[in-house]
Amino acid sequence: MTGNEPDPSQPEQPANQALRARVPDHVADGCFSTGAIVMTGPSEFIVDFLQTIGRPHRIARRIVIPHNVMPQFIDALEKNIDLYRNRFGDPPKPNQPPQDPNARRPSPQEIYDDLKLPDEVLSGTYANGVMIGHGANEFGLDFLTSFFPQSAVSARVFLSAGQVPRLLDSLKGAVNQLSQRRQEPPQGQSHSYDPNQDFKPQEPPPSDDADGDDDDSGADNGNGPV
Repeated sequence: MTGNEPDPSQPEQPANQALRARVPDHVADGCFSTGAIVMTGPSEFIVDFLQTIGRPHRIARRIVIPHNVMPQFIDALEKNIDLYRNRFGDPPKPNQPPQDPNARRPSPQEIYDDLKLPDEVLSGTYANGVMIGHGANEFGLDFLTSFFPQSAVSARVFLSAGQVPRLLDSLKGAVNQLSQRRQEPPQGQSHSYDPNQDFKPQEPPPSDDADGDDDDSGADNGNGPV
């Protein structure tokens, strides 16, 4: 084996893999999401990206991210929000209808009963990396499977810029819950998956808040992979 040939026993650096990520035809168009729900499983986070334009509301993409990858995703998202603020100012806050503070919070089962979950989305799409780009109105999230010999985009999701800080808060909340959960069980006792405890809904804005793109919608050159 020459020095120019890859060594299968040594995985490539994630950044190099991400720069060469293949974009399969079936994910190239991506999907637009108006909000997200974050849950914590025993070894992974589940991020359900919603489409609430029209009825029924549906889960457009379900992304499965290993626990150890989520902090990298959060860090990359924070850096991209900072880049966005430096270029465009603070992301616009989505308009939300007033909420009754005394209203009963729906259970996870009740929320999912109102969401369409297509069979092809049910098992989710695995991702162990992400590339992030943004324009004036939206962020693009390319979720990756970074395996030898080449990375590939497993799912592509677009969010309005105003939704991204709320997604970041939900992701941070899920990581904090996981950290607390790991400290709670006595030694030698496992912690079962409790969706009622780990369920972190990110309520989407009204459907008329999803605006179209403007002329400045390309990916920012300063954005990089996790």
